[in-house]
Amino acid sequence: MLDGKNRIGFQASAEGDQTFKVFSPVKGDLLPQLFYAATAEELNKAVRKAKQAQRVYRTKSNEEKASFLRAIADEIDNRAEGIINTAALESGLTRGRLTGECMRTTNQLKLFAQVVEEGSWVEATIDPADPKRAAPKPDIRKMLVPLGIVGVFTASNFPLAFSTAGGDTASALASGNAVIVKAHPYHAGTNELVANAILEAAKKTGMPDGIFSSLNAVDFSIGQALVTHPDINAISFTGSFRGGRALYDLAQTRKDLIPVFTEMGSINPVVILPEQLEKKPLELAQTLASSIVLGSGQFCTNPGFMVVMKGKGLDELKLKLKESIEACIPQLMLHPNIRVAYGEGLDKFNAFANFKTLATAKTEPKENESGAAIGYMAAKDFILKPALAEEVFGPFSLLVECDDEDEVLEVLESLKGQLTTTVMGTDNDVKTYQDIVDRLRDIGGRLIFNGVPTGVEVGYAMHHGGPYPATTDGRFTSVGVDAVKRFARPVAFQDAPDEYLPPELKNRNERNIWRKIDGQLSRESIT
Repeated sequence: MLDGKNRIGFQASAEGDQTFKVFSPVKGDLLPQLFYAATAEELNKAVRKAKQAQRVYRTKSNEEKASFLRAIADEIDNRAEGIINTAALESGLTRGRLTGECMRTTNQLKLFAQVVEEGSWVEATIDPADPKRAAPKPDIRKMLVPLGIVGVFTASNFPLAFSTAGGDTASALASGNAVIVKAHPYHAGTNELVANAILEAAKKTGMPDGIFSSLNAVDFSIGQALVTHPDINAISFTGSFRGGRALYDLAQTRKDLIPVFTEMGSINPVVILPEQLEKKPLELAQTLASSIVLGSGQFCTNPGFMVVMKGKGLDELKLKLKESIEACIPQLMLHPNIRVAYGEGLDKFNAFANFKTLATAKTEPKENESGAAIGYMAAKDFILKPALAEEVFGPFSLLVECDDEDEVLEVLESLKGQLTTTVMGTDNDVKTYQDIVDRLRDIGGRLIFNGVPTGVEVGYAMHHGGPYPATTDGRFTSVGVDAVKRFARPVAFQDAPDEYLPPELKNRNERNIWRKIDGQLSRESIT
């Protein structure tokens, strides 16, 4: 059962007068549960608890932290039916989609548990002393240590995998930090259920009270206070460019600057090269159309921008795209506000004289549904209006037609940083149009060959980030194992007594992790 209260460590709290309800796109109305927005004092309490808890948590063994992460996964699995039912009501996403998302959430928790248990993620590096050198060389040992308290802003479009127990929370806990979640008001009930699962796991595994808290908010006040609180050590955010940039700018006003990791969306350009276009125009069109409308286009990796050169197969591609989009059934969007923003995005394109609509869904969308659409522009017109290269959050993509390779490159030069870029091309295409492929690599965080960007594998090699404005720091990923490194910093110990050093840096390699000793990876102890 939901109570609508904030979670300040193990305590349920409702000190404020401001309340709100969640809109259900399925019901077309507000759900009955009342939620209590957190007050500034409740935030302060959460931070005080988190500060004390993190001091204890950072001393926990790798095995204890891993046990905690696995326990969270188990608790979510045990409550999956109720969580999925609530998320479906609050988001309008299908049970099938949410079942998969729930599995992704628990699997990434288990993956981070493995990473913590193995331990090499801390990048232990040892340069032993050499007192016989002409200028005596000191003993220097370095590793990553947790930042402290991480504030996590949950995403609207992934109520589980990028939310309360999603990748940001999982990676922050894995790297030894306390977490305070600012719940998204579009799925506050789902947040509460998942927060309860995290806290139950914390109790069962002996984690300190305050290692995790969750705060409700219906306006910007709590989010702003979280970013500027002097005891918060890092912020993570997944959402719009406007929201992410606002938080980043706000953090720059702090007396003590902190890292702010924001993932702010992308148009994820897809370039279709000539030989592949000639060979597979119908297959390409169907593949791209399916990706464009997946989840009503509410993915940060939605292919919102397609570039193609004139040539054989182009007419077939356009015709099949038109047929595929026209046949698409409108889908629910996450919230009326998102539906309105989608319509405004389409209006922006329609207001441009040289923009044409290539296809729209024939079925009329119902209230809070979106109909898919594909627009068309000649490259020469787009180049004069590069501001049109902005994300339209929904099932929309713009097809830009170029006369030749030079125009493709000119179009790509006008694009800024992206989460993903995609090449649809044969081996010969890739060899022939190397400059185009290189440009796509330069502006993207993940370069895809002959696939679609929707779908982000959680693993060791994944990079889900990209140059600004896709993120505020393209060196880091929000998905995959390396996400833990966002919330840690390097510390070097010079000539420290062995008994003081963390276990990862002691002479005896107690944890049997890979360490870099004198520049060479080794699991050997130092004698």
